[in-house]
Amino acid sequence: MDIEIEKIIVKSFFAKRLQDRVLFELSSSKKRKDALSRLSHTYFTTLREKYMFEIPKPNSDPFEIAKLMKEHGAGELCYAISWDEEIDGRELSLLTALEVAVGEGFPTIISCIPGKLAYFEAEQEYGPPPRFILSRKE
Repeated sequence: MDIEIEKIIVKSFFAKRLQDRVLFELSSSKKRKDALSRLSHTYFTTLREKYMFEIPKPNSDPFEIAKLMKEHGAGELCYAISWDEEIDGRELSLLTALEVAVGEGFPTIISCIPGKLAYFEAEQEYGPPPRFILSRKE
């Protein structure tokens, strides 16, 4: 787990009123899932909506999503904050992270450029889970 990268992600994309609490939860092995739960059904109030851009359907192919992220400036490596412990808190290849996360049905943020560009998949309720590019062009 890289606390500095996670801090950049939270400060860039999460609602200001929740940032300190989410950072505390992410840093605690007992509370980490609480932070991720915020990205389930209440992601529109947890994340800053102005930086969320829904990926048009069909959007369930990890290779196509990786291609889209690279068109927005992503490199080969990324950092994941995920319900899936296989990728959570790890730096790994973008395609590998997407192959694990896409379609899993649980929340994941894959940071491609910390504070600037990330992929977000919300929890699946019915149908495919919502998928977004998180982008700050500042």
